[in-house]
Amino acid sequence: MAEKKDNKPKEGGAPKGGAPKEARGKDTKPKGAGKKGDAPEPPAQTPKSRLRQMYDAQVRAKVAEKFGVTNPMAQPRLEKIVLNVNMGRHLDGTKLPPHIVAQVTDTLTKISGQKPVMLKAKKSVSNFKVRAGYPTAAMVTLRRERMWHFLDRLIHLATPRIKDFRGVSRNGFDRQGNYSMGLNEQGVFPEINMAEAQFTHGMNINLTFRNSNRELSEFVLEQLGMPFEKVGEN
Repeated sequence: MAEKKDNKPKEGGAPKGGAPKEARGKDTKPKGAGKKGDAPEPPAQTPKSRLRQMYDAQVRAKVAEKFGVTNPMAQPRLEKIVLNVNMGRHLDGTKLPPHIVAQVTDTLTKISGQKPVMLKAKKSVSNFKVRAGYPTAAMVTLRRERMWHFLDRLIHLATPRIKDFRGVSRNGFDRQGNYSMGLNEQGVFPEINMAEAQFTHGMNINLTFRNSNRELSEFVLEQLGMPFEKVGEN
C-alpha cells in the first residue's frame, strides 16, 4: 500500500508553491521600466503663441464672414516660415571663411531658436562668385509654435526698428498666397547685439500658406498686425 505524502511544510521551509500572496512584497518598479526600446519622456511643449490664439479666436471668424469660407479645414493657414541668408559673395575660392559662417549661424540661431542648415549652390553664377556644389547659404525652417512666436516678434519688435520704415511691401505675394520680404540688416531683431557683429548682413523671410491666394493671405496678415504700406505709397 502506497504511503500518503505529507504536504505539511518542514520546519524552517516555505510552503509548497512559495510564500502566500499577502507575504509577497509588491514590486515598486514601474511596469515596463528599464526595458530596451522604452520611449523617453516627452519634451516640454512650447507655450502657445498669443498670435496663434488671436488667429483661432478672431481671424478665422473674420475670414468666414468676409470670404464665406466657414469650413475651418478650408480656411487659409500659415504652414511654415523660412529664413535664408545668402553668403555666396563671401566665398573665398571653394570655402566660406569660418568667421562668416559662425556669425550667420549665430544670428539665425538666436532669432529662430533653431540651428540653421547649410545649402549648396545648384549652378554657378560668375557675377555673384557662386560655384555649383559649394556651400552658399544658411537656412532655417520654422513650423508650429516657433513659427508663430517668430512672426509675433517680427511684426511687433523687428519691423518698428527698421530705419525710415513706412510699411512692408504688398508686392511680395505670389498666386498661392505665399509672402516674401527682405531685411537689410540683422540688427532689427532685439536678440542681436550689433556691437559684437563683425559685418552686417540681411536675410530673406518667406511665409508659406495653405488653402490661400493673394487676397486671403494679405487679409490674414493684416488682421494679425503686419504693418503693410498704405495703398498708393511706393
